Amino acid sequence: MADRLSPLDASFLYLEEATTPMHVGSVAVFEAPADGFDHDRLVQLIRTRIAFVPRYRQRIRRVPGRFANPVWVDDESFDVTYHVRRSALPRPGTDGQLRELVARIMSRPLDLARPLWEMYLIEGLEGGRFAILTKSHHAMVDGMAAVDIGQVILDVTPEPRQMGTDVWRPAREPSSFELLAGGMADALRSPATIMESVRVGLSDVRESAVGIGRNMAGVLSAAATVVRPPDSSPLNVEIGEQRRYGTADTQLDDYKRIRKAHGGTVNDVVLAVLAGALREWLMTRGENLSPRSTMRALVPVSVQPETDSTEGNHVAAFLCDLPVGEPDPVVRLQRVAFEMGQLKSSGQAMGAQALVGLTGFAPPTLHAAGARAASGLTRRVWNLVVTNVPGPQFPLYAGGSKMVAAYPVVPLAKNQAVSVGLTSYDGGVYFGLNADRDAMPDIDVLSDCIVAALSELLDTTTPSGRRRTVKA
Repeated sequence: MADRLSPLDASFLYLEEATTPMHVGSVAVFEAPADGFDHDRLVQLIRTRIAFVPRYRQRIRRVPGRFANPVWVDDESFDVTYHVRRSALPRPGTDGQLRELVARIMSRPLDLARPLWEMYLIEGLEGGRFAILTKSHHAMVDGMAAVDIGQVILDVTPEPRQMGTDVWRPAREPSSFELLAGGMADALRSPATIMESVRVGLSDVRESAVGIGRNMAGVLSAAATVVRPPDSSPLNVEIGEQRRYGTADTQLDDYKRIRKAHGGTVNDVVLAVLAGALREWLMTRGENLSPRSTMRALVPVSVQPETDSTEGNHVAAFLCDLPVGEPDPVVRLQRVAFEMGQLKSSGQAMGAQALVGLTGFAPPTLHAAGARAASGLTRRVWNLVVTNVPGPQFPLYAGGSKMVAAYPVVPLAKNQAVSVGLTSYDGGVYFGLNADRDAMPDIDVLSDCIVAALSELLDTTTPSGRRRTVKA
């Protein structure tokens, strides 16, 4: 029997428009090994590992009349060389040229008639490096247990793992009549599935009701936050189909040093750095700022479930007002840490997740939370989405090539000019800024402001730096 898409996964298909393609990506930069790395080597690596992600050899078939959700079927004409592609920069390719190529590739929607992923080997980077860009539809990678094609090609040692023989044979695709009959049978076996979409949207509310007695203040606080619109922002405008892409490289030890000096969590420091970066960027645009000016960020945070569970982490969606009007970097951090602490302790994380879920915004994964924000209500709820995903603090390899950097590409929602994703890996914290091409011609300025804002906070960890901070 074909595997039917859940209402959540199907919603990613239905939300997709020309200006809001629902695919997520990553840009991994590698050092080439002594014997080199080419397209044939990458294709062979995918062929030996794709059995770990069977979904990547399947495509979507819609049920006639949309009587039921679409199903996953094996692609009888699957061709790995169609999905694993090759591109090159004019040598010596710069990081700026790489970002421009990533923006152009990520602007193009995936072919919905084929398995919903692509991978690009980008050659010619200066310093003997190359990059691998992955691009997967959210319908494929949603869920905490989901695995992306980019993950399976990585090893913890330069020597690739030895894999068994892949004997995959595609199953016959169902006919249109069989698809319709299967949908009817599923509805008869479980009539509740007809209301599944409603159930998914309300699941967070039911979870909230369980703890409403002890968390009523958090729910009410979250409701007030959602109802109260955020400050107007140049980040909330009509967007087009084309993108720009920016990156920033920072060090994890710097965030830890700031946390040790001033308190809070590493995530608090990240948000304070972003608040400082947005402040500087707004000033370069001549925007009016007052000490009370804020930008509201939707911050999906991975949290441990309250009960013992083998299902891994859960995700809470926080709505945090970043104090972009505050001139003192330490005070910015203190305000962010206080607000995030209040959200966690009051239960507002639960309340915000439930209320945002009602409008179809919040999916149960970190990076997918940005895509789920695709709604005309975005400008009334938050200004930008910030996803922070921790990665391994040791080097990884693909076909013997060491990965030296990894940048996420988080899709944009309607009226959202930029999304910010960051991944920590092997001592680094790597920012990826996906942006609308027309609304954000200065995306590189914002990237530079991230590095400058981190440096500003880092200076305050010394006695002389503390004396130099501006007092509100």
